Amino acid sequence: RLSMYAGFSYSVDTADQNAAAMADKARGVYGQVVAATSFLQPEMLKIGEQTLRQWVRDEVRLAVYEHFVSDLFRKQAHVRSAEVEEILGMLSDPFGGASSTTSMLTNADFKFPPAKTDDGEELDLTQGTLQKILNGTDRQARETAWNQYLDQYLVYKNTLASNLGTSIKQNVFLMRARKHQSTLAASLFENDIKVDVFHNLIAVFKKNLPVWQRYFEIRRKALGVDELRPYDLWAPLTANSPKLTYEQAVGWICEGLAPMGADYVATVRKGCLEDRWVDVYPNQGKRTGAFSWGAPGTHPFIMMSFNDNMLGLSTLAHELGHSMHSYLTWQNQPLAYSDYSLFVAEVASNFNQALVRGYLLKSNPDKDFQIAVIEEAMSNFLRYFFIMPTLARFELETHQRAETGQPLTADTMMTLMADLFSEGYGKTMTIDRERVGMIWATFGHLFSDYYVYQYATGISGAHALSRRVLDGVPNAVEDYTKFMKAGASMYPLDALKMAGVDLTKPDPIEETFAVMSEYIDRLEKLTV
Repeated sequence: RLSMYAGFSYSVDTADQNAAAMADKARGVYGQVVAATSFLQPEMLKIGEQTLRQWVRDEVRLAVYEHFVSDLFRKQAHVRSAEVEEILGMLSDPFGGASSTTSMLTNADFKFPPAKTDDGEELDLTQGTLQKILNGTDRQARETAWNQYLDQYLVYKNTLASNLGTSIKQNVFLMRARKHQSTLAASLFENDIKVDVFHNLIAVFKKNLPVWQRYFEIRRKALGVDELRPYDLWAPLTANSPKLTYEQAVGWICEGLAPMGADYVATVRKGCLEDRWVDVYPNQGKRTGAFSWGAPGTHPFIMMSFNDNMLGLSTLAHELGHSMHSYLTWQNQPLAYSDYSLFVAEVASNFNQALVRGYLLKSNPDKDFQIAVIEEAMSNFLRYFFIMPTLARFELETHQRAETGQPLTADTMMTLMADLFSEGYGKTMTIDRERVGMIWATFGHLFSDYYVYQYATGISGAHALSRRVLDGVPNAVEDYTKFMKAGASMYPLDALKMAGVDLTKPDPIEETFAVMSEYIDRLEKLTV
């Protein structure tokens, strides 16, 4: 709880030195706790599996820890001695330095020159306002915002590359310290996920790049531009996209979530409108992005920058999926299982968006409204099903280079990033390789080892499960609710199978590309 409250104070105003100090102190205390409790797993392993399992069978108060004991001995080969575990635990604080330095630099210290509109008006450009400008109709404003934003990162490309390279080398160190074969295997091992799950995603993604390139061409024609540029990917395709207040967004989200039942909806509504779960609006110094966080004993909290459009609604629905996942887990699991893996986290968030989107498309047949909803859907797919898999390919390659002792410099990272985006865009996009090559630096996610691929597996699982609910499959809501309540009491893939989707196979990813293709077909008809 200390870490969470201190972290939020810093996130909503990264220029607040007192908040930054508290967040840093909380990280230090966390590292001390990890080190102080590091003896537990080695000591339990010494007791032996047979004895621990007997205790779990004989003592009713220990029965809940059956999965914990099984997982402990599954990991046995990678648990080191008590002394080594203590040292590894002590590393958690200093190993966070590269990430926190990058966050402080980009969120607190970066000052971006203003964007400029066609008529010369200056627009304030911050981490919190960039997306709103890119969502605007003024192409000059979009272009100058995009260029000024990435140019600031380019000024510090060497520092940023050094920070990310340090984080990657830390992952390599921990992989070797725990005797794993690769950083990918080490990261996925924690949740009993085979590397095939990662490689299945990348293979299906690459196979379906023509689907994305078809969308980019439709978007180019709808915007009426000769050349599509990266800053055009969020531009509105209708001049009459609905504007909505935060309160209206909450209302539409609740309507969309109605299939989940009255209690679920009431909790969401009360959290948003009465219990102050959400830090809603943009502000100078507020960190970029949006996230949900909390701890057992609190309710979930959401940090976001709500812009009065469909994308703001979509972001809120997404973060509320995380929040409800946490809320139901905390209500139903002991502390040992009170968290859940990143692998399942993005299922809950995208599930909410899919349900709300389904409701909105049925609720209003107006052409402009339909275009706006599909634009929101495609913007979400763009982030989770195009950008994130591309970043996952970048992450895998940079880690493999570090594992084999190859250098990681700003230029090598930028070249790799530009090559991967060029492959994805195909001939449908005109890019500035230097700026596109710097996109990796704008994603703090890369400091969380092999996080980004889970956005794409998550959106795949979410669409498979939401379709079950929307199609009225018997027990679909009950199965999904059990998944939400499971927390870490089951391995992620097992929890998802219980909910009704098998992500060990490429099928859900293919199915989600099919869903996206349907949106593209509808968009093409609406924009002809």
